[in-house]
Formats: sequence, structure tokens, C-alpha cells
Amino acid sequence: MSTLLLVRHGLTAMTGPVLAGRTPGVHLDERGQRQAAAVAERIAKVPLTAIVSSPLERCIDTSEYILAAQREAGRELELQTEDDLIECGYGDWTGKPLNELAKDPIWKVVQTQPSAARFPNGESLSEVSTRAVAAVRRWDALLGENAVWVASSHGDVIKAILADALGLHLDQFQRIVVDPCSVSVIRYTDTRPYVLRSNDTGGDLSPFAPPPAKGRRRRATGATEATVGGGTGAGSV
Repeated sequence: MSTLLLVRHGLTAMTGPVLAGRTPGVHLDERGQRQAAAVAERIAKVPLTAIVSSPLERCIDTSEYILAAQREAGRELELQTEDDLIECGYGDWTGKPLNELAKDPIWKVVQTQPSAARFPNGESLSEVSTRAVAAVRRWDALLGENAVWVASSHGDVIKAILADALGLHLDQFQRIVVDPCSVSVIRYTDTRPYVLRSNDTGGDLSPFAPPPAKGRRRRATGATEATVGGGTGAGSV
């Protein structure tokens, strides 16, 4: 049973007004750097097993802050990249202003039936979901039981992963909000995934630290079933 901390990259000069997509050379701006430093400080309370990033610069920048904070805490990790966590291939939409794209007929499909949306000369959102979910489940299996790890990715990619973990049809994923440098937490078990947090931009993450070795068997078996009536919280698992 492992725990995944999904981290969206911090702000860039393009975030908001322009659809950056896979535009090369897009780094965090000063706001994004402050956000990345803050989320890295929060995550530093959790000994990570791995840090895995989309290959795009803004995610790598964010991941490097997380890596530096882990190393300052005495943990030796290396940043790893995963191509299947890359931003959606928006094709001809890449680099265009969002207020211009909102006039395109495809925009309404993206908003109301994303499972049917394919970007011109780009990916479909269904393809994004398939590759991203497969990637996190592959890494989850590779890292093994009781791993706690970070995947740094992009808004739509993280929304697709969360929708899968929640058992939602992809057409519902626009109901999920993922802010810059937010943390969403999924615990994968043999029975099902559990979404423990979504779009967390300031909460204490220390309850997600892995248990001491002597307590791992109890936690691994006892936390795989949903608690009827609700549980006592992440810190008590």
C-alpha cells in the first residue's frame, strides 16, 4: 500500500492567459518559485521514496525545490522523469490565448464531454487519462508497499488521475480543481485507491509519512477497507 502526492507545478508567465501546453523553455516565474519553495517545505516533513516529474521545465523546476528540501532533511534522492506525466498534447491550441480558444467549438466539448475531445493535431483527453493513470500505477507497483512518493505534473493530467481514483467518468473531471503547487494525495491499496486530499494548498502533510517498520504490517492490512461511518483521520491510520 503506497501513497502518492500529486503536485502541480507552480505559476509561470504563461499560466492563465495562455495555454502553454508543451511549449519548451517555460520555467517558473518568481511567483511560481515562491510556491514551489513553500510546497517543498511542507513536503519536507514526509520522507519520500521517490520524486518523479513530467519532463517539462516547469515541473522539473518545482520538483527540484522538493528534492532540495528532502536533501536538506538528510534524505538522498534523485529526480526521475516520466514521459507519460507530460502535459496534454494540445496540438494547434498550444501557445494560444485562452480567451481566443474559448471561441473554438471544441472548447464546449472540452467543458461538457471531455471524453470525446481531441485537440486539433494533438491528443485526446481520453489518451491523456490512459497514459497518466498507467504511469502512476506502474510507478506505484515499482516502488512497492509503504512507499510515499511525489509525482509532479500538470493540471489536466492530475485531474484525470484523480478522476480515475475517485471512480469518476472522465466527463466529470472538469468538476475537479487543481491549483498551482497544490498537493492531492491518493493511497493505492489492493482493493481500491483512496483520495485522501485534493487541491491542498496549505495543510499539514506530516500525517502521510510512512509508518515505522514495526508498524507497517498493521497499517498495510488495516487501512485497506473503507471505514463505515468515517474514520479518525490520516494521522491515526
